[in-house]
Amino acid sequence: MRRRGDRGGGGKSLCSSLANIGSAANAGATGVGKTLLLKRLQNILYQTDCVVSLEIQLCQRDGTDLGEPPVTLPTVGTNLTDLTLRKRRVTIRELGGCMGPIWPSYFIDCTSVIFMVDSANITQVSSSCIQLLSVLAAEPLQTASVLVLFNKRDLPCTMSLGEMKSLFRMDDIIASAPQSVTTLELSARSGEGLQEVLNWLNSTQPD
Repeated sequence: MRRRGDRGGGGKSLCSSLANIGSAANAGATGVGKTLLLKRLQNILYQTDCVVSLEIQLCQRDGTDLGEPPVTLPTVGTNLTDLTLRKRRVTIRELGGCMGPIWPSYFIDCTSVIFMVDSANITQVSSSCIQLLSVLAAEPLQTASVLVLFNKRDLPCTMSLGEMKSLFRMDDIIASAPQSVTTLELSARSGEGLQEVLNWLNSTQPD
């Protein structure tokens, strides 16, 4: 297990050990962009110091200001990343795609889950949908907030949000899931949609 600490500040303890540290999971198939997303979010919060009183903003930065995306490798095992949001520090546990069968063992104490999908890989849709259903069925997550992120919107071959939601039958999933499920599209590479992800993370944290 590797840990990417929040360079803006402090906490070394695991997320469940301190009352002011929230716990979240980041799951999805191999290659969907989980590591890049967390590095982008961490980098934005560090560079712009965007913890403000009313909402999290990107300080009017757009994707062109983020620079080249950092080099990433497929996650083997888990990574821990700390993000300092407005309400509290959140530790996000990134789960390697190859670990799908044992994801549920890492969901204990998670109050939110980010599930990522590659919108440019149509061959992965059916397996990703099955993985999403297994996440929603996990007993520890019955009261968690779930964000389904359709990534790689910057690629020319990507499917639209409407097409992806139709293939996943998201309306049926949202209607039957016990959790609060939100869907967003983004490009972790260019930075489009990162503000919405930060705002969602902040909204899922208790006051």
